[in-house]
Amino acid sequence: MFQIDLKSRKAIYAQITDNFKRLIITGILQPDEKVPSIRDLAQTITVNPNTVQKAYRELENQGYIYTVLGQGSFIASPEKPIGDANATPEVESLYDCISTAVQELIFRGQNITDIVDFVKSQA
Repeated sequence: MFQIDLKSRKAIYAQITDNFKRLIITGILQPDEKVPSIRDLAQTITVNPNTVQKAYRELENQGYIYTVLGQGSFIASPEKPIGDANATPEVESLYDCISTAVQELIFRGQNITDIVDFVKSQA
């Protein structure tokens, strides 16, 4: 599924979280797809189950996965677009980050067309 870099300065649980986010965002993991149990994933990537549990808790707090008691954890469905009145504060915060980054790029002399092309290439 993914690799963990034990020499990285980034915490192992954060690496697990980032790997899951990447797989979800790219569509490799689909909504309502079951994710490995904490124990199974811990054995597969040879880390402590508490580390995997912390990563799963973080993913659930951020809305990437949900847990069904007795059945396990599953990939959550994507949230509604920002124009929707039900947009979460997390989504609005991400748009604020993008806005700040775009303003910084423009200040540093980057062409708006290049910025737009870059954002489109990331989708």
